[in-house]
Amino acid sequence: MTEPQNLAPPRHAAGNPARKKALSAIAGVVVIAGLGWAAYDWLVASHFESTDNAYVQGNVVQITPQIGGTVVAILADDTDWVKAGQALVKLDPADATLALDQAKASLAQTVRQVRTLYANNASLQAQISLRESDVVKAQTEIARATDDLNRRQSLAGEGAVSREELNHSQTQLANAKSAMASALAGVATARQQLASNQVMTEGVSVEQHPSVQVAAAKVREAWLAKERAVLPSPVDGFVARRSVQLGQRVAAGTPLMSVIAPQQLWVDANFKEVQLRHIRIGQSVELTADLYGKKVAYKGVVSGLGMGTGAAFALLPAQNATGNWIKVVQRVPVRVALDAGELAKNPLRVGLSMIATVDVTRQDGKMLADAPRDAALVQTAVYEALERGATQEVQKIVAANLGHS
Repeated sequence: MTEPQNLAPPRHAAGNPARKKALSAIAGVVVIAGLGWAAYDWLVASHFESTDNAYVQGNVVQITPQIGGTVVAILADDTDWVKAGQALVKLDPADATLALDQAKASLAQTVRQVRTLYANNASLQAQISLRESDVVKAQTEIARATDDLNRRQSLAGEGAVSREELNHSQTQLANAKSAMASALAGVATARQQLASNQVMTEGVSVEQHPSVQVAAAKVREAWLAKERAVLPSPVDGFVARRSVQLGQRVAAGTPLMSVIAPQQLWVDANFKEVQLRHIRIGQSVELTADLYGKKVAYKGVVSGLGMGTGAAFALLPAQNATGNWIKVVQRVPVRVALDAGELAKNPLRVGLSMIATVDVTRQDGKMLADAPRDAALVQTAVYEALERGATQEVQKIVAANLGHS
């Protein structure tokens, strides 16, 4: 009788060595990768904060008229490059020119009237001298009339002078005293007139007289209104958003076009709340633009951190105290200053997307600015020429009516 055969497969005590080896290799790779990532995060990634929620911003200078008028010329269009002081739009200057002519005539008349006031001082002084001479003459007449009366009174007792002649001498004395009183009153009146006229003239020259200054201010106002019929560009830059049309009647303050200075751009990088812990003013930033790709890198500096999130300053801010609430991570704008030389080499445009990476290794900067700005952020000298021109026009009119060349 044959024994039954064992048909069960043989069991391997050590298992499958190839599978175990493969699993061990995978586990080793995972461990090494995890250690490598941890080392990278600790040594490199933790020193940088990055966001692709960053956009180029700049000063969009609106061109708006300071006076109302009808557009008669448009001297620049979208994409045009303009220089500071270059005329962009011209308004009809007819009304302003008429007002300026009237103001000039009024100033000239005022200067001549004020000159008359100064000339009257000498005339009134002469009147005082004349009235004083009348007083002296009256005093002489009184003395003569008194002597005549006294002499006739002494002779009247002897009957040598008639009563009528005596009365005539008394009348002459009375008339002399009346003339004396009139002369004294004339002197007082002349002195009062001189004092009144001197009040209007003493202490100031014709040029600085209040009446002349008021008329001069009217000339300056009219001059500026005429010059403002031409709208200059305050800065060097490119024209954008032109909306004005020829023949359009515009009011003061109406936006006509904008000028953007390509060298006055910055980046607003919107970082998450948790990314702001180590960001400080003065830290270096590396930026790339979608326009150029990673082949062009910009070097920037953190110049300031916003004082509110974008949601807080939104047109319709979120009302988180009503209805159902879902937590949304907020972002805060961080301003990054750009290098003007790099901007000149690779120009950017307002609104372009950027990727910003902040090196947060240095922690010696401040989170918020703690000192006021010590100089103007931006300024222009374009409008100073208008004021100088108005002053020169006033000086010319005053000199001409003073008799100066």
